[in-house]
Amino acid sequence: MITLDDEGFTDNDVEAMRRATRSSRQDLLLGMMSVREREDLVYELLKSLPRSSVATVQRNIVPLLQLDVVGLLPDEVALQVYSYLPWQSLVACSLVSRRWNFLVSDQLLWRRLCAEKKWEWRNKPRLPSFDLQPHMEVDSDDEGMGDEEEADDDDDTIEDLLHDNMYDDSGFMSMFTDSSYASSSSHSGHVSLPPSVHSRQLRNRMRHSAPSTLPSSRNLEPDYKLLFQTHIRLQARIRNGTYNLTYLQTRGSPQDGHTSTIYCLQMYTYPDTGQQVLFTGSKDKSIREWDLATGKMIRVFEGIHQGSVLSICVHNGWLASGGSDRRVIVWNLAEDELVKVLTDHEDSVLCVRFDDHRIVTCSKDRTMRIYSMPNLKLRHVLQEHRAAVNAVSISGDYIVSASGDRSMRLWDANNGKLLHTFVDHHGRGIASIDFKPPYVLSGSSDKHLRLLDITTSQGWCTSPDADPSHRTPTLTAGGMCEACGSAVVSSPPQQSALRRRAHQELVRSVCLNSEFVVSGSYDFTVKVWDRPTGALVADLTGGHTGRVFCVGFDHTKIISCGEDQRICIWDFSRGIDTSFVAL
Repeated sequence: MITLDDEGFTDNDVEAMRRATRSSRQDLLLGMMSVREREDLVYELLKSLPRSSVATVQRNIVPLLQLDVVGLLPDEVALQVYSYLPWQSLVACSLVSRRWNFLVSDQLLWRRLCAEKKWEWRNKPRLPSFDLQPHMEVDSDDEGMGDEEEADDDDDTIEDLLHDNMYDDSGFMSMFTDSSYASSSSHSGHVSLPPSVHSRQLRNRMRHSAPSTLPSSRNLEPDYKLLFQTHIRLQARIRNGTYNLTYLQTRGSPQDGHTSTIYCLQMYTYPDTGQQVLFTGSKDKSIREWDLATGKMIRVFEGIHQGSVLSICVHNGWLASGGSDRRVIVWNLAEDELVKVLTDHEDSVLCVRFDDHRIVTCSKDRTMRIYSMPNLKLRHVLQEHRAAVNAVSISGDYIVSASGDRSMRLWDANNGKLLHTFVDHHGRGIASIDFKPPYVLSGSSDKHLRLLDITTSQGWCTSPDADPSHRTPTLTAGGMCEACGSAVVSSPPQQSALRRRAHQELVRSVCLNSEFVVSGSYDFTVKVWDRPTGALVADLTGGHTGRVFCVGFDHTKIISCGEDQRICIWDFSRGIDTSFVAL
């Protein structure tokens, strides 16, 4: 008998041939079975094995079930897959494996996410912490708003009406207009520059504590993942109401500060230096510029306005202001010189806004005026409102105005044509607006805020549905507001309690970004709301002892001012390096 050994095969060769033969027979057998039959066969085999053997089989199977499909892809293809994920999913992916962590840390992914949020990198120093100033008393005067159109309001008491009419200059005279309204004097054209125009550079003087030492990011390459994470941390602090309250000014401190009620403010960052400053306008007829990095006052503009400064706007190196003296002042900040004084309005100028192409003003005289920039030629006079125009906002080719006649109007900025009127947008006159297309945010003397998407007519309102005392517009069965005819998004049940914590007095100032809405009210408070839903995020109390007239905010802080002469800084960035965050 001849064996394989006689043919010169080794034992290893023989065993290999036997395995190959068995493998061929198994392949032939398995090929004749369906997938379901194979599953049944495996299951029966596993049942016949002892428990320890089944555990061994399980350990051997696990690697077969953990195929990293994404990890096997080329980097550029894997990054394309990750680009469709939200940031929360990217964070979860970073915990899967070292390769996934490496891929999802790619700067292109986080740069795209930052671009969607319009979060930018900068290489400038961070803001310091400010020392708190002492408690101050309240002033009782008020300016900066016009009257409302006359309307019936059975809920108003005599005391309320008398209180509303007490305000001088432009105190929001709730529900009253003079049907024979006329200005005591009328001016047109421009006036020569007054010789008393005064702008002085002040001596540098430190009042606040020095900033904590943090690593300089001046020469760092942009780290967009770090930038995104920092913004998320800041947003979490806002939502948790975690802040450090400080005062840039209180009554009588500093000595070179405002000496009366502060009506308006705006933060501004010089594009050439990255220096962030704050401009404030006051009843003391002056405008002051503050360096927010040091807390020092840089310069004061006085001797220009002959009445209270009610509104300011800063853009691209220019400053414009409007006042109770019916004047609009335009200033070149780089040259530190007065450009022009506009005197076309017949009553107090309540709001001024401008961009690279035009400047828009509104007044108690119920008109709006559009001037071209930079030559400041009058182009259009808009006269559709039936009461004082309290606020305007401009974005691109569109202007939105708000009035005491309870209406909000959308205009074509190029030709002055009225495009749409939102009638009875609030239960009472509208005091303030902010416009960032497609959203318009408004605040009213009905004590509520309203956000409207002008493309869909949907939005939210802080008015509680069950409280008739606030004249809340009712909803039809189809979800339409009977007051203005727009569709209203109903709030989830868990948010109803938060929505009822609305302002208790007139909402004087509002502003918004993609995440939050900030409002300031005559109830002495500043509130933060969730922009998409309208839910109350934070209730900032204790900062002011008088009515809040203006609020502004960026990614790290909220700043507010009011009749108590305080400039409050609600800082959410304490202990976080924000030196690379473009504000």
